[in-house]
Amino acid sequence: MSAWKEKLRRVVTVEPVIFFYMTSTFIVTPAYQQMIITKVCQALLKNETLCSNPKHHKGDEEIQTTASYILLLFNATLSLVSIPPAIMLGSWSDRAGRRWVMAFPSLLSLLSGGLLLAVSLLGNISVYWTLLAAALTGLTGGHVSIFLSSFSYLADLTMGSSSSRTLRMAVAESMIFVGGTVGFLLGGFLQQEFGLKAAFAAYIGCHVLALLYIALWLRDPSTGRNTCIAEQCSPEDQSRLNILKYAKLSFKAVFKRRSGQERLKLHFLILCTFINNLVAVGDQSILLLFLMYEPREFTTALFGVFNSVRMLLLGFGLLGLFPVLMRCIKEMTLAKLSAVFRIASYVLLAFSNNTWMVFLVAVVGAPAGISQAVIRSLSSAIVGPDEQGAMFSFSASVEATCILIASTIFNGLYPLTLTTVPGMPYIIMAVFMLIVLILLQWISEMPATHPRLVLSD
Repeated sequence: MSAWKEKLRRVVTVEPVIFFYMTSTFIVTPAYQQMIITKVCQALLKNETLCSNPKHHKGDEEIQTTASYILLLFNATLSLVSIPPAIMLGSWSDRAGRRWVMAFPSLLSLLSGGLLLAVSLLGNISVYWTLLAAALTGLTGGHVSIFLSSFSYLADLTMGSSSSRTLRMAVAESMIFVGGTVGFLLGGFLQQEFGLKAAFAAYIGCHVLALLYIALWLRDPSTGRNTCIAEQCSPEDQSRLNILKYAKLSFKAVFKRRSGQERLKLHFLILCTFINNLVAVGDQSILLLFLMYEPREFTTALFGVFNSVRMLLLGFGLLGLFPVLMRCIKEMTLAKLSAVFRIASYVLLAFSNNTWMVFLVAVVGAPAGISQAVIRSLSSAIVGPDEQGAMFSFSASVEATCILIASTIFNGLYPLTLTTVPGMPYIIMAVFMLIVLILLQWISEMPATHPRLVLSD
């Protein structure tokens, strides 16, 4: 039984952690967005009965504009607070283990969920208390810490097997979308039947389950972690590395010289990660506002159904389509095709003016998640075993800045084009994905060299 359990532990690893965290995220995101819109309506119209039903005020431009700017502040707070932890935690996980970094976000998310629940229950409390909830979530890096620790864990586990690594990371990446499917369906149902309070309670429950799983099931892999991370570890550093040292190690893993064009390739891959995440955050930050606005006029329940279908198809693209296509098509070619389909989906969404066109976006964008799974795998193949956490930490800190930048661009742009071209932010997203496509083509034309061969400065 013990041998069977250990084998199962190597098969089922970080996937449930990502699933629980992303399920909670996709439950809470439309919930706090709807709560912000409702509280803005109450502040502006002074009519709780009118504001309790989104159908009565979803076409009000003043409410849309004010809510968009508050969501910008929410995302800016989350981004700024999460950047310092994200850049340090990966290097620390190389030394102390991955599980601690995975557990931190869920611990403070329990406090954040409790605060959001309190704001929902207390009708006279200001909407700006939600900014404190964003700060609490960001203190441990939020979802980027989950990603950096999880993908570092898989890199440790699959060291020496590039094909296995790509598939394992694709499965882990698919948990984002599987979690999104469950999160949006469950969140939409809970909001419609029981109100926002039930959604925030489910958010808290997901983090309790994640913490129990990490504590009772997950074990740190024995590979990929050293007692001292850097070659220049001095005797005083060997006992304890300070915070600035961890940040320095993250930068060093990314910027030190490597053979051939490997360093430039790594920089391009991180840039692709940045743009991919920038677009993903921007998409979710305005999607509810965009779909509720005329002529689409989505209800909260329909919004949940659309997001669930979209996430389900993205998950299928990684779990079902990707492993089959890898048998006959190179992974870089698949990454580029994935970017093309994502571009097409954003262009279609920008010009969608009815329900069936919006749902067609989910079908067209089904392969869109493949590119990021390939990018993570290629990035981890370039760095050494003792640099996995440091590299993913730097990449995660870059992703954390996306929350602020995407909110500034898209939540700022959306009100400006609302009366002329409401879909303009999605046209901009398509242009960003075109840049990713160009970068992937550039990377594919770089000569292959031996990974992890480091040159002395």
